[in-house]
Amino acid sequence: MPLNRRRFLALALGWPVVASAATSNATLNSQPIDLVETLLSRAHLPRYSNEVWLLINDQESTLSVYRGDTLVELFSPVSLGRSGAKTQRVMGDNVTPLGEFRINRFNYESRWHIFIGIDYPTPAHARMALENGIYSQRDYEAYFDYYRRYGHPPQNTALGGAIGVHGIGSADPDVHSRYHWTQGCVAVTNEQIERVVQLVDIGTRVVIG
Repeated sequence: MPLNRRRFLALALGWPVVASAATSNATLNSQPIDLVETLLSRAHLPRYSNEVWLLINDQESTLSVYRGDTLVELFSPVSLGRSGAKTQRVMGDNVTPLGEFRINRFNYESRWHIFIGIDYPTPAHARMALENGIYSQRDYEAYFDYYRRYGHPPQNTALGGAIGVHGIGSADPDVHSRYHWTQGCVAVTNEQIERVVQLVDIGTRVVIG
């Protein structure tokens, strides 16, 4: 594997990166790379021809279900976090995290009717948190220790957790149609979330951005 691809993979997965003497000074003088934004540049392409995946467009407030390149369902408007959507989210800021995720759980007894959980924060979010000073080195190592032990990311670090796609439960449909009102999740109507769960499964890819 070429050096630049190996280094990129190491960053994405949180592996240690050894810089050469020729590149170390340039690295020290540069701003941290927005790794999530870099990954998103390739996330809008299907992984294979009949892949079922979700695309949540934060600019258009839509949720699209695709099979490969074919649009299967389009839901609009969806509600995002009250503070918008960003690549770097921290606990309590009401921001919807941008990025590429996988569905890892379903809750059919949620107060929001049905909750589809995603694997936020991803290793890329953890890496960015370290580079931006949100995670200490100890926090960063603890993140991966938890991930290796339990098979999913911790939900109670400085980056927060409990992010997913859900219905509105008993909330006001008019508020949902007019405002972004969640604490960071993506909300659709109860009828729409019932349709979404018919189309997705554990491991389905979810792209927010």
